[in-house]
Order: sequence, then structure tokens, then C-alpha cells
Amino acid sequence: MTERQFERFFEKASRMAGQKGHNFLQLLERRVDSVVYRLGIASSRAQARQLVTHGHITVNGKKLDIPSALVKVGDVIAVAPNSRDIPTIRENLEVASARAIPEWLELNAERMEGRVVSLPTREQIDVPVNEQLIVEYYAR
Repeated sequence: MTERQFERFFEKASRMAGQKGHNFLQLLERRVDSVVYRLGIASSRAQARQLVTHGHITVNGKKLDIPSALVKVGDVIAVAPNSRDIPTIRENLEVASARAIPEWLELNAERMEGRVVSLPTREQIDVPVNEQLIVEYYAR
């Protein structure tokens, strides 16, 4: 993410009800590339971003190539039909089925898709960061 994207996300989080820091982290976790990584479709955030950019991911049945797009509750994130035979994706999903998926997401590895069950809470976001420092930095 660029600094400008970070600033835009912070501005958006500031306009939302609730704590700015929690809203900011929630927005970052709701990005399509982040959800693809959390579901285990990709082994890294960089790989997730590339899969989305190259059109290998669909959201609600429509191809999406914007990694920063936000998902909402009920959205279905899946591997595009013509990308289901890519060995890297298959291997990632095999590993992911044995790994813990965040509670706010649901994974169906056989169908190569996941669903957003709820919005992530601060406790469900396992990023070791002090969001208050981020708020103080961008609030200036």
C-alpha cells in the first residue's frame, strides 16, 4: 500500500462511527487482497495482491481486479473458474484447510471459495500493532 492509500483509509475510518483505530484496522482487513490471504487462497499478502490483480479472484461471481476493494458481510470470494487448476492456488488451499481461518470468514476449500460471515472485531484481527500510534500520526 502506498502512503496515500493509507491516508485515504484513515480518512474513511475517521468518518465511521466508533474508534478510529479499530475502524482503520477493520478496513484494512476487509480489503479483497487481505481476505484472499486470510482465507489461505494465497500464501502471502503479495501473492494475494497479484492473484487479484491478474483476475484470478471473483467476488459474488464477478471478476475483480482491484486489490483495495472492500468486502462486506455476505460477500463470496472465490477462485475464478478458469484459474482453479493453477497448482499454486491448489497447494495453498490444501495447506489452508489445516490452518485456522479467522472467525469472521468461512472457507469451503472444495469449492475454492470463502464467505464473509461478519465484520472483523479488534480481537479477531491478529496484527501486532498499536493502532493508537497510527491514529496519533495521521490525526496531525
